[in-house]
Amino acid sequence: MAVAIANAFGTSQQLRHRPSGPPSLPRRPFAGRWRLTISSHDEAVTEKPCLLGAAVASQSVGNSSKPLAGKRRVFFLDVNPLCFDGSRPSLRSFARWLDLFFSEVSLRDPVIAVLDGEEGNEYRRHLLPSYKAHRKRYLRRSRVLRSAHDTYQSTTECKVIDVLLKCNVPVVKVHGYEADDVVATLTDQVLKKGARVVIGSPDKDFKQLISEDVQIVMPMPDFGRWSFYTLRHYIDQYKCDPSSDLSLRCFIGDEVDGVPGIQQLVPGFGRKTALKLLKKHGSLEDLLSAAAIRTVGKDYAQNALTKYADYLRRNYKVLSLRRDVNVQLQDDWLSERNTSNDLVILSNFLRKLGERPEGQKLNNRERSKSFESRISKGDRSV
Repeated sequence: MAVAIANAFGTSQQLRHRPSGPPSLPRRPFAGRWRLTISSHDEAVTEKPCLLGAAVASQSVGNSSKPLAGKRRVFFLDVNPLCFDGSRPSLRSFARWLDLFFSEVSLRDPVIAVLDGEEGNEYRRHLLPSYKAHRKRYLRRSRVLRSAHDTYQSTTECKVIDVLLKCNVPVVKVHGYEADDVVATLTDQVLKKGARVVIGSPDKDFKQLISEDVQIVMPMPDFGRWSFYTLRHYIDQYKCDPSSDLSLRCFIGDEVDGVPGIQQLVPGFGRKTALKLLKKHGSLEDLLSAAAIRTVGKDYAQNALTKYADYLRRNYKVLSLRRDVNVQLQDDWLSERNTSNDLVILSNFLRKLGERPEGQKLNNRERSKSFESRISKGDRSV
């Protein structure tokens, strides 16, 4: 199996893995060494033994062959934010949230984990140097020496990937792209196959993807559980359609990610004004185009739209999720996930960290009965 991994300059490489030993024998990830072949035109240029690293997405993860039927759910897991307890890096946090995610949220539905690629922020930092300038990275960058095609990966990231693979979760990491962009690209591909998407992440950037078929499930540290966030929740909270979310955030900015809003330049131009104008004109670009040829609002708003049009368009480029990542959805990623390893793998991992798995509060049979009971009552948000 091969998956195209794109670098920051738009060129792509084919990454292939060949396990050592007889192919008929099941092998655990990281149990042995794999051979990595990197090619620009689907032909081998060199082979060197290495541990599963940046191309880990291309490994078959042992899911069942049963395909999705109808509007089944496919989960994406945004891994990096889960590796923090507040602002403090924590593998324990990752382990606990993953345990709860498997035992109470995704169950047997397919899960695709996504990591930030090396230099994933560079595209946006080129547009806006303050973008995520103070953001910590716990899963540190791996060093890729292109001359020798060797990959060296941090111990922390290896541990995270190891657990995910052993729990039959494919892991996708694309050089030159943030995890958000990879999820947005793959979400479009999943929807085209007729399935629904649920994105496991606390990142508000994903709200621009919300629709009838795309939901978010967020970790809630104060309550120690995951909580679903749907189209209905979005409309109740913001009083507008998610199609306006990105345009609205261009005015408001994103303090956490270092994206300044227009209020820093025009203090009177707030959320209420932006929402009113967007409801009338639709998208940011439609609003700016209209303001360039006629008056669309009060003097302060009109002046801001004409004077700071480029400022707002830059915010749009920075905040919008990209859909052009060179990665293709694999059919076996959409299979029902084999959960038989979950309890053992997560228990062992948490035990090494000195923790007791949250999922042990319910045994597998109790979890299944609870889930089936909620489904029988028509609760498809679980």
